[in-house]
Amino acid sequence: MNEPLQRPLSRIVIVGGGSAGWLTAGLLASRHRTAGERGVQITLVESPDVATIGVGEGTWPTMRASLEQIGISELEFLRECSSAFKQGTQFRGWVTGQADDEYYHPFTAPTGYAEINLVPHWLAQRDSGSFAQAVSAQSYICDASLAPKQATTPPYAGVLNYGYHLDAGKFAGLLQRHCTTQLGVRHVLDHVTGINNTADGDIASVSTTHSGDLPGDLFIDCTGLSALLLGRHYRVPFIDKADVLFNDSALAVPVDYSSAQSPIASQTLSIAQSAGWIWDIGLTTRRGVGYTYSSQHTTDQAAEAVLHDYVARTAPSALPHFEARKISFRPGYRACFWHRNCVAVGMSAGFLEPLEASALVLVELAATMIGEELPVHRGVMDIIARRYNEKFLYRWERVIDFLKLHYVLSRREGPYWVDHRQASSIPERLQELLHLWEYHAPWHSDFHQRDEIFSSASYQYILYGMGFSTRASVRLVREVEAARAAQLFAENRERAGHLLHHLPGHRELLRRLLESGSAR
Repeated sequence: MNEPLQRPLSRIVIVGGGSAGWLTAGLLASRHRTAGERGVQITLVESPDVATIGVGEGTWPTMRASLEQIGISELEFLRECSSAFKQGTQFRGWVTGQADDEYYHPFTAPTGYAEINLVPHWLAQRDSGSFAQAVSAQSYICDASLAPKQATTPPYAGVLNYGYHLDAGKFAGLLQRHCTTQLGVRHVLDHVTGINNTADGDIASVSTTHSGDLPGDLFIDCTGLSALLLGRHYRVPFIDKADVLFNDSALAVPVDYSSAQSPIASQTLSIAQSAGWIWDIGLTTRRGVGYTYSSQHTTDQAAEAVLHDYVARTAPSALPHFEARKISFRPGYRACFWHRNCVAVGMSAGFLEPLEASALVLVELAATMIGEELPVHRGVMDIIARRYNEKFLYRWERVIDFLKLHYVLSRREGPYWVDHRQASSIPERLQELLHLWEYHAPWHSDFHQRDEIFSSASYQYILYGMGFSTRASVRLVREVEAARAAQLFAENRERAGHLLHHLPGHRELLRRLLESGSAR
């Protein structure tokens, strides 16, 4: 093998900041030393003119481990990013649109999930309550606006599983400060004016207006929808998925609480509308509200009227400051994500829609895999790139399946919802699973990878929250399993009652944590 291919990989250049760029920088820098003779030098270059979209955003529970690895304390994160706890998503109006139409996708797995599939046993008594209530205490806790932990619970630990709601702009700022002051990441605030190749087609450096050429061994494209490196430079094709997921537009608006004592929702609210759905995310200082919709099924003006009406009903005092910001996107992903010595992370790799908050977790997973399998030298990079592409193609397709599931199961009328149920818009794998699940409840064996992005538990919550019918039989189940299922149902009811009595209110806990941090 020739010498250039064996040269150690020691310089990573991340092009683009925001949540994707700085989260990637933090996860890589915390895993690989950024100083010393054997350290990996990480440079992040971003334009001084590109502002981060500071909307309210949700994370998965994985963010707790990511922040802990990076070295940011939970208290600092809560304080600096106006963050609150997220325990899952509550869907309103997705099935029929009637007043009582709501269900939960909680973050806590069904009780006994590692040992027994409770779905057949719940189906035998489904009239006694919702699936989420039968197998998890979390929906009760969210309904009561309670926190997922107590004040004495250690940082990043919880009585129930949780992620966060955060201000994306403030999050990028916190990560930037931490990465540059604590992890040795070099920050270059400059315009990228050119991309320079080696003779064999790798990227050798990026040129900037004032900082000259920035050389690197691996380049990470975090330039958002523009995909400056992977898309514009290498012309890696974009796989459009607008035929499956129709939403391509969003309007976002910050909404103040009506009072300083207003409850903070412990879950993302997703409220179905005629041509999309409204998100409502509770931060400590405000709510992040928006409407994501299909431009093929409504106009921007009509969408803004829908959002304005929602704010008028839920926070009339915020109307004088109502000013919605338009965000446009193409649902889809790149044909490959790692090409030569360039890998795209975040929206440069693709974007689908905000349903189920998969954007940041895909950044976490990408940065983690790059960090774990960082090539020792260029000679093995193509092997790792091939494995990376296979893994993330699978993940993007599974995210599409799971998001589409919500639309396929809806019984709402109107062109937007009816079009979503057309067989031609439903991925073949999802159609196959839905047919299987008419007779067999989803379980571990339906998913083949150890680290599936959505587990069978998530599918169970959506399927049976939306009234899916499975003709599963418990006749052949051993009596001992039926007895165990009954015991687990009873234990869940008891635990829910206990937690309702002992967990603090969500706003109350956040206030106590932030006040104790200020005192220290």
